[in-house]
Amino acid sequence: MRTRIKICGVTDPADAQQIASAGVDAIGLVFHPASPRSVDLDRAAAVIDAVPPFVTVVALFLDPDADAVRQVLDRLPVDQLQFHGTESPAFCEQFGRRYIKALAMAGAEADLDGEVTKHARAAGFLLDSHAPGEQGGSGRVFDWDSFPQAYPRALILAGGLRCDNVARAVRQCRPFAVDVSSGVEREPGRKCPDKVLRFVNEVRRGEDS
Repeated sequence: MRTRIKICGVTDPADAQQIASAGVDAIGLVFHPASPRSVDLDRAAAVIDAVPPFVTVVALFLDPDADAVRQVLDRLPVDQLQFHGTESPAFCEQFGRRYIKALAMAGAEADLDGEVTKHARAAGFLLDSHAPGEQGGSGRVFDWDSFPQAYPRALILAGGLRCDNVARAVRQCRPFAVDVSSGVEREPGRKCPDKVLRFVNEVRRGEDS
């Protein structure tokens, strides 16, 4: 199965165009104000305008209030939501959009089965190296031995992925998708086209090995 690729923390329309041309499946827009990759509604609209068809736009939040999510949905044509905090299933489901739930793999071992049962209507689960309360994008790697094999739900591998380790990550974990932010940047929020293209090529190399 082909590994899907999401580039998160996109803040620039030109970056979005270059990312899409590299063959990426999705881009992520961060709406957590404390993040160096956060975008306001006007900036996000400009990025989305640069995204061609069949590239999914994902809006990322960390413990937002419902009005903040609704403001994004009222203004922007995002395709999916991604929640990185302690949001309840009822909170995530109230917006009528497919959503991804991020699980913190740092520190105490994540209760994957418990979270999957609780968030039964989530489209998938992102396993990241962030600790509870962090947005992600830290560049840290968690123990890939803890990544479940042949899991019945779509699992997305994130955390510390780079051009020099993503082939090994794909080979070892066989995730449904990989999600990268800082690993393909030249500075927070600005992606490096050469790194993005190499990252995509390394994902494909990991699939074939």
